[in-house]
Amino acid sequence: MSKKQAAKIVMVSNRGSYNLQATPEGIKPVPAISGLVSAVEPFLREKGGVWVAWGGREAPQENSQGLRLAVPIDNAAYTFHEVPLTAGEINLYYHGFTNSALWPLCHYFLERCHYDAREWSTYARVNAKFAGAVLEEAAVGDIIWVNDYHLALVPAHLRHCQPQLKQFFFWHIPFPHHDLLATLPWAPHILRGLLGTDVLGFHLQAYVDNFLQAAARLLGARVDFEENIVYWEQRRIHVGAWPMGIDYRAFQRQAVEPSTRARAQELREQIGVERLALSVERLDYTKGILERLLAWERLLEEAPEWRGRVALVQIAVPSRTAVPAYRRLKEEVEAAVGRINGRFSDGSYRPVHYFWLGLPRQELVAYYLAADVMMVTPLRDGLNLVAKEYVASRCDNTGVLVLSRFAGASQELKGAVLVNPYDIDGMAMIFNTALGMGRAEQEKRLRLLQERVRRHDVHWWMNCFHQTMAAKKGEADDVSGSAGS
Repeated sequence: MSKKQAAKIVMVSNRGSYNLQATPEGIKPVPAISGLVSAVEPFLREKGGVWVAWGGREAPQENSQGLRLAVPIDNAAYTFHEVPLTAGEINLYYHGFTNSALWPLCHYFLERCHYDAREWSTYARVNAKFAGAVLEEAAVGDIIWVNDYHLALVPAHLRHCQPQLKQFFFWHIPFPHHDLLATLPWAPHILRGLLGTDVLGFHLQAYVDNFLQAAARLLGARVDFEENIVYWEQRRIHVGAWPMGIDYRAFQRQAVEPSTRARAQELREQIGVERLALSVERLDYTKGILERLLAWERLLEEAPEWRGRVALVQIAVPSRTAVPAYRRLKEEVEAAVGRINGRFSDGSYRPVHYFWLGLPRQELVAYYLAADVMMVTPLRDGLNLVAKEYVASRCDNTGVLVLSRFAGASQELKGAVLVNPYDIDGMAMIFNTALGMGRAEQEKRLRLLQERVRRHDVHWWMNCFHQTMAAKKGEADDVSGSAGS
Protein backbone atom coordinates (compact mmCIF):
# COMPACT_ATOMS: atom_id res chain seq x y z
CA MET A 1 0.00 0.00 0.00
CA SER A 2 1.45 3.41 -0.93
CA LYS A 3 2.01 5.92 1.81
CA LYS A 4 -0.59 8.23 0.27
CA GLN A 5 -3.31 5.57 0.29
CA ALA A 6 -5.30 5.64 3.52
CA ALA A 7 -6.33 2.42 5.25
CA LYS A 8 -9.94 1.48 4.61
CA ILE A 9 -12.64 -0.66 6.13
CA VAL A 10 -13.68 -3.77 4.22
CA MET A 11 -17.08 -4.76 5.64
CA VAL A 12 -18.12 -8.39 5.02
CA SER A 13 -21.56 -9.88 5.65
CA ASN A 14 -23.98 -12.33 4.05
CA ARG A 15 -26.43 -9.55 3.16
CA GLY A 16 -25.17 -6.01 2.85
CA SER A 17 -26.35 -2.46 2.42
CA TYR A 18 -27.97 -3.12 -0.98
CA ASN A 19 -30.03 -5.78 -2.70
CA LEU A 20 -29.47 -6.08 -6.45
CA GLN A 21 -32.62 -6.28 -8.56
CA ALA A 22 -32.94 -6.86 -12.29
CA THR A 23 -34.88 -4.15 -14.16
CA PRO A 24 -35.41 -3.45 -17.89
CA GLU A 25 -32.69 -0.81 -17.57
CA GLY A 26 -30.24 -3.25 -15.95
CA ILE A 27 -29.29 -4.19 -12.40
CA LYS A 28 -30.53 -1.70 -9.83
CA PRO A 29 -29.14 -1.50 -6.26
CA VAL A 30 -32.00 -1.17 -3.75
CA PRO A 31 -31.11 -0.03 -0.19
CA ALA A 32 -31.51 -2.79 2.39
CA ILE A 33 -32.89 -2.40 5.92
CA SER A 34 -31.20 -4.13 8.87
CA GLY A 35 -29.63 -3.33 12.21
CA LEU A 36 -26.14 -3.82 10.79
CA VAL A 37 -26.84 -1.52 7.85
CA SER A 38 -28.21 1.19 10.17
CA ALA A 39 -25.10 0.89 12.35
CA VAL A 40 -22.23 0.89 9.87
CA GLU A 41 -23.49 2.23 6.54
CA PRO A 42 -23.31 5.89 7.67
CA PHE A 43 -19.69 5.26 8.70
CA LEU A 44 -18.82 3.88 5.25
CA ARG A 45 -20.57 6.83 3.62
CA GLU A 46 -18.39 9.16 5.66
CA LYS A 47 -15.05 7.33 5.54
CA GLY A 48 -15.28 5.30 2.36
CA GLY A 49 -14.39 1.64 1.98
CA VAL A 50 -15.91 -1.53 0.58
CA TRP A 51 -18.90 -3.69 1.53
CA VAL A 52 -18.54 -7.31 0.41
CA ALA A 53 -21.87 -9.18 0.43
CA TRP A 54 -24.30 -11.34 -1.51
CA GLY A 55 -26.68 -9.11 -3.45
CA GLY A 56 -29.76 -11.27 -2.86
CA ARG A 57 -30.11 -12.53 -6.46
CA GLU A 58 -29.34 -15.88 -8.10
CA ALA A 59 -26.20 -16.18 -10.20
CA PRO A 60 -26.63 -18.30 -13.36
CA GLN A 61 -23.47 -20.36 -12.75
CA GLU A 62 -20.74 -20.89 -10.16
CA ASN A 63 -18.08 -18.90 -11.99
CA SER A 64 -20.32 -15.86 -12.49
CA GLN A 65 -18.65 -12.54 -11.81
CA GLY A 66 -20.22 -10.36 -9.14
CA LEU A 67 -20.90 -6.69 -9.76
CA ARG A 68 -18.75 -3.99 -8.25
CA LEU A 69 -20.76 -0.78 -7.82
CA ALA A 70 -20.02 2.69 -6.49
CA VAL A 71 -22.86 3.48 -4.06
CA PRO A 72 -25.07 5.35 -3.39
CA ILE A 73 -25.68 5.76 -7.12
CA ASP A 74 -26.50 9.48 -6.85
CA ASN A 75 -23.59 10.33 -4.54
CA ALA A 76 -20.97 7.58 -4.56
CA ALA A 77 -19.19 7.20 -1.22
CA TYR A 78 -18.02 3.57 -1.06
CA THR A 79 -17.98 0.35 -3.11
CA PHE A 80 -20.46 -2.52 -2.97
CA HIS A 81 -18.76 -5.77 -4.06
CA GLU A 82 -21.25 -8.52 -4.85
CA VAL A 83 -20.48 -12.15 -4.03
CA PRO A 84 -22.59 -14.10 -6.56
CA LEU A 85 -24.39 -17.21 -5.29
CA THR A 86 -26.12 -19.81 -7.44
CA ALA A 87 -29.55 -21.22 -6.63
CA GLY A 88 -27.87 -24.38 -5.36
CA GLU A 89 -25.54 -22.42 -3.10
CA ILE A 90 -28.40 -20.34 -1.73
CA ASN A 91 -30.33 -23.51 -0.96
CA LEU A 92 -27.48 -25.49 0.66
CA TYR A 93 -25.42 -22.72 2.26
CA TYR A 94 -28.11 -20.21 3.27
CA HIS A 95 -31.39 -22.11 3.67
CA GLY A 96 -29.42 -25.23 4.56
CA PHE A 97 -26.41 -25.04 6.85
CA THR A 98 -26.72 -21.50 8.20
CA ASN A 99 -30.46 -21.57 8.88
CA SER A 100 -31.09 -25.29 9.45
CA ALA A 101 -27.97 -26.06 11.50
CA LEU A 102 -26.23 -23.01 12.97
CA TRP A 103 -29.30 -20.83 13.61
CA PRO A 104 -31.31 -23.38 15.65
CA LEU A 105 -28.14 -24.66 17.35
CA CYS A 106 -27.12 -21.21 18.57
CA HIS A 107 -30.65 -20.51 19.79
CA TYR A 108 -30.78 -23.81 21.74
CA PHE A 109 -33.37 -25.47 19.48
CA LEU A 110 -31.48 -28.72 19.11
CA GLU A 111 -34.58 -30.59 17.97
CA ARG A 112 -34.75 -28.32 14.91
CA CYS A 113 -31.10 -28.85 13.90
CA HIS A 114 -30.42 -30.61 10.62
CA TYR A 115 -26.78 -31.64 10.07
CA ASP A 116 -26.00 -32.50 6.46
CA ALA A 117 -22.52 -33.09 5.00
CA ARG A 118 -23.48 -31.69 1.59
CA GLU A 119 -24.78 -28.49 3.17
CA TRP A 120 -21.61 -28.19 5.23
CA SER A 121 -19.34 -28.56 2.20
CA THR A 122 -21.32 -25.87 0.37
CA TYR A 123 -21.06 -23.60 3.43
CA ALA A 124 -17.27 -24.09 3.38
CA ARG A 125 -17.09 -23.41 -0.36
CA VAL A 126 -19.20 -20.24 -0.12
CA ASN A 127 -17.06 -18.97 2.77
CA ALA A 128 -14.00 -19.46 0.57
CA LYS A 129 -15.78 -17.49 -2.17
CA PHE A 130 -16.44 -14.59 0.25
CA ALA A 131 -12.80 -14.66 1.38
CA GLY A 132 -11.66 -14.50 -2.25
CA ALA A 133 -13.81 -11.40 -2.81
CA VAL A 134 -12.28 -9.77 0.28
CA LEU A 135 -8.75 -10.50 -0.95
CA GLU A 136 -9.57 -8.73 -4.23
CA GLU A 137 -10.31 -5.57 -2.23
CA ALA A 138 -8.00 -5.65 0.79
CA ALA A 139 -4.52 -4.22 1.11
CA VAL A 140 -2.06 -4.49 3.99
CA GLY A 141 -3.07 -1.86 6.55
CA ASP A 142 -6.79 -2.17 5.84
CA ILE A 143 -9.15 -3.48 8.51
CA ILE A 144 -11.43 -6.39 7.61
CA TRP A 145 -14.69 -6.53 9.55
CA VAL A 146 -16.51 -9.86 9.09
CA ASN A 147 -20.02 -10.36 10.45
CA ASP A 148 -22.01 -13.26 11.80
CA TYR A 149 -22.49 -16.98 11.72
CA HIS A 150 -22.89 -17.18 7.94
CA LEU A 151 -19.17 -16.49 7.49
CA ALA A 152 -17.42 -18.21 10.39
CA LEU A 153 -14.73 -19.74 8.16
CA VAL A 154 -13.73 -16.51 6.41
CA PRO A 155 -11.17 -15.33 9.03
CA ALA A 156 -9.07 -18.49 8.77
CA HIS A 157 -9.11 -18.29 4.95
CA LEU A 158 -7.90 -14.70 5.11
CA ARG A 159 -5.26 -15.53 7.74
CA HIS A 160 -3.88 -18.31 5.54
CA CYS A 161 -3.69 -16.13 2.42
CA GLN A 162 -2.79 -12.73 3.93
CA PRO A 163 -1.48 -13.13 7.51
CA GLN A 164 -0.80 -9.38 7.83
CA LEU A 165 -4.42 -8.31 7.41
CA LYS A 166 -6.03 -7.00 10.60
CA GLN A 167 -9.38 -8.65 11.18
CA PHE A 168 -12.39 -8.07 13.42
CA PHE A 169 -15.28 -10.54 13.61
CA PHE A 170 -18.63 -9.81 15.26
CA TRP A 171 -21.00 -12.69 16.05
CA HIS A 172 -24.51 -11.20 16.25
CA ILE A 173 -26.52 -14.14 17.65
CA PRO A 174 -26.12 -16.19 20.85
CA PHE A 175 -23.06 -18.42 21.07
CA PRO A 176 -24.10 -21.77 22.58
CA HIS A 177 -22.68 -23.75 25.49
CA HIS A 178 -19.83 -26.03 24.42
CA ASP A 179 -21.86 -29.19 25.16
CA LEU A 180 -24.50 -28.04 22.68
CA LEU A 181 -21.94 -26.88 20.11
CA ALA A 182 -20.25 -30.27 20.32
CA THR A 183 -23.31 -31.88 18.70
CA LEU A 184 -22.30 -30.18 15.43
CA PRO A 185 -19.90 -32.55 13.62
CA TRP A 186 -17.96 -29.59 12.22
CA ALA A 187 -17.77 -27.55 15.43
CA PRO A 188 -13.92 -27.64 15.55
CA HIS A 189 -13.84 -26.24 12.01
CA ILE A 190 -16.16 -23.38 13.01
CA LEU A 191 -13.94 -22.56 16.01
CA ARG A 192 -10.73 -22.70 13.97
CA GLY A 193 -12.33 -20.47 11.37
CA LEU A 194 -13.24 -17.84 13.95
CA LEU A 195 -9.77 -17.97 15.52
CA GLY A 196 -8.32 -16.63 12.29
CA THR A 197 -9.45 -13.17 13.41
CA ASP A 198 -7.56 -10.75 15.67
CA VAL A 199 -10.55 -9.58 17.70
CA LEU A 200 -13.80 -11.48 18.18
CA GLY A 201 -16.87 -9.62 19.43
CA PHE A 202 -20.14 -10.79 20.99
CA HIS A 203 -23.10 -8.95 22.52
CA LEU A 204 -22.80 -10.46 26.02
CA GLN A 205 -20.12 -11.74 28.37
CA ALA A 206 -22.08 -15.01 28.64
CA TYR A 207 -21.49 -15.60 24.91
CA VAL A 208 -17.80 -14.74 25.37
CA ASP A 209 -17.57 -17.30 28.18
CA ASN A 210 -19.26 -19.96 26.04
CA PHE A 211 -16.82 -19.34 23.20
CA LEU A 212 -13.77 -19.45 25.47
CA GLN A 213 -14.95 -22.71 27.02
CA ALA A 214 -15.56 -24.18 23.57
CA ALA A 215 -12.08 -23.18 22.36
CA ALA A 216 -10.51 -24.75 25.44
CA ARG A 217 -12.56 -27.96 25.52
CA LEU A 218 -13.18 -28.71 21.84
CA LEU A 219 -9.86 -27.49 20.43
CA GLY A 220 -7.58 -27.73 23.44
CA ALA A 221 -6.61 -24.08 22.98
CA ARG A 222 -4.82 -22.23 25.76
CA VAL A 223 -7.24 -19.66 27.19
CA ASP A 224 -6.89 -16.80 29.65
CA PHE A 225 -10.40 -16.64 31.08
CA GLU A 226 -9.67 -13.51 33.13
CA GLU A 227 -8.37 -11.44 30.21
CA ASN A 228 -10.64 -13.08 27.57
CA ILE A 229 -7.73 -14.12 25.36
CA VAL A 230 -7.26 -17.28 23.29
CA TYR A 231 -3.70 -18.28 22.41
CA TRP A 232 -3.78 -19.98 19.03
CA GLU A 233 -1.17 -20.61 16.33
CA GLN A 234 1.38 -18.20 17.80
CA ARG A 235 -1.20 -15.43 18.10
CA ARG A 236 -3.41 -13.84 20.74
CA ILE A 237 -7.09 -13.50 19.86
CA HIS A 238 -8.91 -10.95 22.00
CA VAL A 239 -12.56 -11.76 22.73
CA GLY A 240 -14.93 -9.08 24.02
CA ALA A 241 -18.55 -8.26 24.82
CA TRP A 242 -19.95 -5.15 23.12
CA PRO A 243 -23.76 -5.05 22.96
CA MET A 244 -24.81 -3.33 19.75
CA GLY A 245 -26.50 0.05 20.01
CA ILE A 246 -28.91 1.97 17.79
CA ASP A 247 -28.85 5.51 16.41
CA TYR A 248 -30.71 6.94 19.40
CA ARG A 249 -30.85 10.52 18.11
CA ALA A 250 -32.17 9.45 14.70
CA PHE A 251 -35.12 7.66 16.32
CA GLN A 252 -35.77 10.64 18.60
CA ARG A 253 -35.74 13.01 15.62
CA GLN A 254 -38.14 10.78 13.70
CA ALA A 255 -40.45 10.53 16.70
CA VAL A 256 -40.91 14.31 17.01
CA GLU A 257 -41.63 14.83 13.31
CA PRO A 258 -45.19 16.17 12.94
CA SER A 259 -45.95 13.65 10.17
CA THR A 260 -44.85 10.75 12.38
CA ARG A 261 -46.92 11.94 15.32
CA ALA A 262 -49.94 12.47 13.07
CA ARG A 263 -49.58 8.93 11.72
CA ALA A 264 -49.37 7.56 15.29
CA GLN A 265 -52.59 9.34 16.21
CA GLU A 266 -54.24 8.02 13.06
CA LEU A 267 -53.26 4.45 13.99
CA ARG A 268 -54.77 4.81 17.45
CA GLU A 269 -58.00 6.18 16.02
CA GLN A 270 -58.22 3.39 13.45
CA ILE A 271 -57.80 0.64 16.06
CA GLY A 272 -60.01 2.49 18.53
CA VAL A 273 -59.02 1.07 21.92
CA GLU A 274 -57.93 2.53 25.26
CA ARG A 275 -54.65 0.61 25.48
CA LEU A 276 -52.59 -0.60 22.55
CA ALA A 277 -49.89 -3.29 22.70
CA LEU A 278 -47.34 -3.86 19.91
CA SER A 279 -44.97 -6.61 18.80
CA VAL A 280 -42.58 -6.35 15.84
CA GLU A 281 -40.20 -9.10 14.73
CA ARG A 282 -39.24 -11.40 11.90
CA LEU A 283 -41.57 -14.37 11.55
CA ASP A 284 -39.18 -16.82 13.20
CA TYR A 285 -39.75 -19.64 15.70
CA THR A 286 -37.17 -18.14 18.08
CA LYS A 287 -39.26 -14.98 18.52
CA GLY A 288 -42.01 -16.52 20.66
CA ILE A 289 -44.89 -15.22 18.56
CA LEU A 290 -47.18 -18.21 19.16
CA GLU A 291 -46.47 -18.19 22.90
CA ARG A 292 -47.26 -14.47 23.06
CA LEU A 293 -50.56 -14.97 21.25
CA LEU A 294 -51.48 -17.76 23.68
CA ALA A 295 -50.71 -15.43 26.60
CA TRP A 296 -52.81 -12.66 25.00
CA GLU A 297 -55.67 -15.13 24.63
CA ARG A 298 -55.25 -16.15 28.27
CA LEU A 299 -55.35 -12.48 29.33
CA LEU A 300 -58.68 -12.00 27.58
CA GLU A 301 -60.01 -15.18 29.20
CA GLU A 302 -58.89 -14.37 32.75
CA ALA A 303 -59.40 -10.58 32.69
CA PRO A 304 -62.62 -10.03 30.72
CA GLU A 305 -62.64 -6.35 31.75
CA TRP A 306 -59.99 -5.75 29.04
CA ARG A 307 -62.20 -7.06 26.22
CA GLY A 308 -63.15 -4.23 23.89
CA ARG A 309 -60.56 -1.95 25.57
CA VAL A 310 -57.20 -3.43 24.48
CA ALA A 311 -55.72 -4.66 21.22
CA LEU A 312 -52.44 -6.24 20.15
CA VAL A 313 -50.82 -5.18 16.88
CA GLN A 314 -48.58 -8.03 15.70
CA ILE A 315 -46.23 -7.12 12.86
CA ALA A 316 -44.47 -10.21 11.50
CA VAL A 317 -41.76 -9.40 8.97
CA PRO A 318 -41.53 -12.09 6.23
CA SER A 319 -38.45 -14.26 6.74
CA ARG A 320 -36.92 -17.33 5.03
CA THR A 321 -40.15 -18.13 3.24
CA ALA A 322 -38.42 -20.88 1.23
CA VAL A 323 -37.84 -22.91 4.42
CA PRO A 324 -40.74 -25.30 5.21
CA ALA A 325 -40.52 -24.70 8.99
CA TYR A 326 -41.11 -20.98 8.46
CA ARG A 327 -44.07 -21.58 6.16
CA ARG A 328 -45.61 -23.85 8.81
CA LEU A 329 -45.02 -21.22 11.48
CA LYS A 330 -46.85 -18.62 9.37
CA GLU A 331 -49.84 -20.96 9.08
CA GLU A 332 -49.85 -21.62 12.84
CA VAL A 333 -49.62 -17.91 13.71
CA GLU A 334 -52.42 -16.99 11.33
CA ALA A 335 -54.59 -19.80 12.73
CA ALA A 336 -54.00 -18.52 16.29
CA VAL A 337 -54.88 -14.96 15.27
CA GLY A 338 -58.06 -16.19 13.59
CA ARG A 339 -59.08 -18.21 16.64
CA ILE A 340 -58.52 -15.32 19.09
CA ASN A 341 -60.38 -12.84 16.90
CA GLY A 342 -63.16 -15.37 16.40
CA ARG A 343 -63.57 -15.76 20.15
CA PHE A 344 -63.33 -12.14 21.31
CA SER A 345 -64.21 -9.81 18.42
CA ASP A 346 -67.33 -7.72 18.94
CA GLY A 347 -68.68 -5.43 16.26
CA SER A 348 -65.80 -3.31 15.00
CA TYR A 349 -63.54 -4.46 17.86
CA ARG A 350 -60.73 -6.91 17.12
CA PRO A 351 -58.29 -7.99 19.87
CA VAL A 352 -55.45 -8.83 17.42
CA HIS A 353 -54.42 -6.87 14.34
CA TYR A 354 -51.95 -9.00 12.37
CA PHE A 355 -49.70 -7.74 9.55
CA TRP A 356 -47.24 -9.87 7.56
CA LEU A 357 -44.95 -7.20 6.15
CA GLY A 358 -41.87 -5.09 6.75
CA LEU A 359 -42.12 -1.38 7.55
CA PRO A 360 -39.87 1.58 6.73
CA ARG A 361 -38.45 3.44 9.70
CA GLN A 362 -40.93 6.36 9.67
CA GLU A 363 -43.93 4.01 9.75
CA LEU A 364 -42.28 1.82 12.38
CA VAL A 365 -41.65 4.79 14.66
CA ALA A 366 -45.30 5.82 14.26
CA TYR A 367 -46.30 2.38 15.56
CA TYR A 368 -43.82 2.76 18.46
CA LEU A 369 -45.43 6.09 19.34
CA ALA A 370 -48.94 4.66 19.11
CA ALA A 371 -48.22 1.70 21.43
CA ASP A 372 -48.70 1.96 25.18
CA VAL A 373 -46.95 -1.38 25.70
CA MET A 374 -44.15 -2.93 23.64
CA MET A 375 -43.98 -6.73 23.90
CA VAL A 376 -40.57 -8.19 23.03
CA THR A 377 -40.81 -11.79 24.19
CA PRO A 378 -38.45 -14.06 22.19
CA LEU A 379 -37.73 -17.58 23.38
CA ARG A 380 -34.07 -16.67 22.86
CA ASP A 381 -32.45 -13.69 21.16
CA GLY A 382 -28.86 -12.58 20.77
CA LEU A 383 -29.71 -9.00 21.76
CA ASN A 384 -32.84 -7.37 20.23
CA LEU A 385 -32.70 -3.90 18.75
CA VAL A 386 -36.49 -3.43 18.48
CA ALA A 387 -36.64 -3.04 22.27
CA LYS A 388 -34.07 -0.24 22.08
CA GLU A 389 -35.85 1.42 19.16
CA TYR A 390 -39.11 1.55 21.11
CA VAL A 391 -37.36 3.12 24.10
CA ALA A 392 -35.65 5.74 21.91
CA SER A 393 -38.92 6.63 20.17
CA ARG A 394 -40.92 7.35 23.34
CA CYS A 395 -40.45 11.12 23.34
CA ASP A 396 -43.42 11.70 25.72
CA ASN A 397 -41.67 9.70 28.50
CA THR A 398 -44.44 7.10 28.75
CA GLY A 399 -44.68 3.52 27.57
CA VAL A 400 -43.96 0.09 29.02
CA LEU A 401 -41.38 -2.37 27.66
CA VAL A 402 -42.19 -6.02 28.38
CA LEU A 403 -39.02 -7.97 27.67
CA SER A 404 -38.13 -11.65 27.68
CA ARG A 405 -35.45 -12.57 30.19
CA PHE A 406 -33.98 -14.72 27.38
CA ALA A 407 -33.31 -11.72 25.13
CA GLY A 408 -29.73 -10.51 25.39
CA ALA A 409 -30.97 -6.95 25.82
CA SER A 410 -32.55 -7.89 29.16
CA GLN A 411 -29.11 -7.69 30.78
CA GLU A 412 -28.79 -4.06 29.72
CA LEU A 413 -32.32 -2.69 29.87
CA LYS A 414 -33.01 -2.24 33.56
CA GLY A 415 -36.48 -0.73 33.78
CA ALA A 416 -38.11 -3.22 31.44
CA VAL A 417 -40.76 -5.57 32.84
CA LEU A 418 -39.16 -9.01 32.50
CA VAL A 419 -41.15 -12.08 31.52
CA ASN A 420 -40.58 -15.80 30.96
CA PRO A 421 -42.06 -16.51 27.50
CA TYR A 422 -42.39 -20.21 28.30
CA ASP A 423 -44.80 -19.40 31.17
CA ILE A 424 -48.09 -18.60 29.42
CA ASP A 425 -50.05 -17.88 32.61
CA GLY A 426 -47.24 -15.77 34.05
CA MET A 427 -46.91 -13.82 30.81
CA ALA A 428 -50.67 -13.10 30.79
CA MET A 429 -50.43 -11.75 34.33
CA ILE A 430 -47.52 -9.48 33.39
CA PHE A 431 -49.39 -8.23 30.32
CA ASN A 432 -52.22 -7.30 32.70
CA THR A 433 -49.80 -5.41 34.95
CA ALA A 434 -48.15 -3.62 32.02
CA LEU A 435 -51.46 -2.52 30.50
CA GLY A 436 -52.60 -1.10 33.84
CA MET A 437 -49.32 0.56 34.86
CA GLY A 438 -49.68 4.17 36.04
CA ARG A 439 -47.95 7.12 34.43
CA ALA A 440 -45.52 7.77 37.30
CA GLU A 441 -44.21 4.21 37.22
CA GLN A 442 -43.94 4.33 33.42
CA GLU A 443 -41.88 7.54 33.55
CA LYS A 444 -39.57 6.16 36.23
CA ARG A 445 -38.83 3.01 34.24
CA LEU A 446 -38.50 4.80 30.92
CA ARG A 447 -35.93 7.27 32.28
CA LEU A 448 -33.70 4.35 33.25
CA LEU A 449 -34.18 2.71 29.87
CA GLN A 450 -33.56 5.84 27.82
CA GLU A 451 -30.40 6.72 29.72
CA ARG A 452 -28.93 3.31 28.95
CA VAL A 453 -29.94 3.30 25.27
CA ARG A 454 -28.74 6.88 24.81
CA ARG A 455 -25.32 6.30 26.41
CA HIS A 456 -24.67 2.96 24.72
CA ASP A 457 -25.80 3.93 21.25
CA VAL A 458 -24.41 2.88 17.88
CA HIS A 459 -21.64 5.49 18.10
CA TRP A 460 -20.50 4.00 21.43
CA TRP A 461 -20.57 0.54 19.83
CA MET A 462 -18.50 1.65 16.83
CA ASN A 463 -16.05 3.41 19.13
CA CYS A 464 -15.55 0.17 21.11
CA PHE A 465 -14.60 -1.51 17.86
CA HIS A 466 -12.19 1.26 16.85
CA GLN A 467 -10.48 1.42 20.23
CA THR A 468 -10.04 -2.33 20.38
CA MET A 469 -8.66 -2.58 16.86
CA ALA A 470 -6.34 0.39 17.45
CA ALA A 471 -4.94 -1.29 20.57
CA LYS A 472 -4.54 -4.56 18.68
CA LYS A 473 -2.87 -2.85 15.73
CA GLY A 474 -0.14 -1.51 17.98
CA GLU A 475 0.39 -4.84 19.73
CA ALA A 476 2.99 -7.37 18.73
CA ASP A 477 1.71 -10.93 19.11
CA ASP A 478 3.43 -12.67 22.01
CA VAL A 479 2.38 -16.14 23.06
CA SER A 480 5.08 -16.58 25.64
CA GLY A 481 3.07 -14.88 28.40
CA SER A 482 1.18 -16.85 30.99
CA ALA A 483 -2.44 -17.76 30.41
CA GLY A 484 -5.17 -19.30 32.50
CA SER A 485 -6.59 -22.64 31.53
